[in-house]
Amino acid sequence: MSKIIEVKHLIKKFPMIKNQRAFKEMVVNLHRFSPKKNNEHFIALNSINFSVEKGECLGIIGKNGAGKSTLLSLLLGTSYPTEGELKVYGKRTPLLELGAGFHPDLTGRENIVLNGVLLGLTKKEVLARQEEIIQFSEISEFIDMPVRTYSAGMYMRLAFSVAICTDPEILLIDEILAVGDESFQKKSQGALIPLIKSGVTTVFVSHNLEEVKKICNRALWLDHGNIMAEGSAPEVISQYLHKINQ
Repeated sequence: MSKIIEVKHLIKKFPMIKNQRAFKEMVVNLHRFSPKKNNEHFIALNSINFSVEKGECLGIIGKNGAGKSTLLSLLLGTSYPTEGELKVYGKRTPLLELGAGFHPDLTGRENIVLNGVLLGLTKKEVLARQEEIIQFSEISEFIDMPVRTYSAGMYMRLAFSVAICTDPEILLIDEILAVGDESFQKKSQGALIPLIKSGVTTVFVSHNLEEVKKICNRALWLDHGNIMAEGSAPEVISQYLHKINQ
């Protein structure tokens, strides 16, 4: 197998923003006021190293604030490392903020084309799959209405349907998605899990350890920006549970 994601000595820092002086205090002491540079940073990821082979599903676990979402944003390319190296070889399909690229004044049908192209398909390819996407979404009667008229559930259904029908090479998932009602949730998971099992390279962030164990080949445990353990999903989960139950 070949590496499709490579992360080397990756560091991500965010500036610490301290409380600013009150406006009244600043005016009263204007003759003594001079802006101070703030050089303090919060380290979200602390020189981490790992790789993902083509066809693998890597689960990322850890408590809130561990750095999981920061890592996903870096893998997606919406954020950039402070230091270190990150390489992703392939088309990335995010299942994070569904519908982030939807335009509210365009119809559902028009947004299918827009999002399909944003996810890497040609317009011709999107149009060839449009009916399949509409049927999967189960909102065909509303497909020619502006998406600003959609309920949150309809919006998410359509966005999910577009995402899984665009031949993803690399899936970046933040939790198994609760899309729509219970029936559609089962349908969406029924489509997503076989897609992962078929060999689509996947990075899956979740607090649901049973799902990680069921879906992922390997797991990585993050804590305060550091990798605490990496290996088979059952082994890493066992170490994680042992630690948090102490």
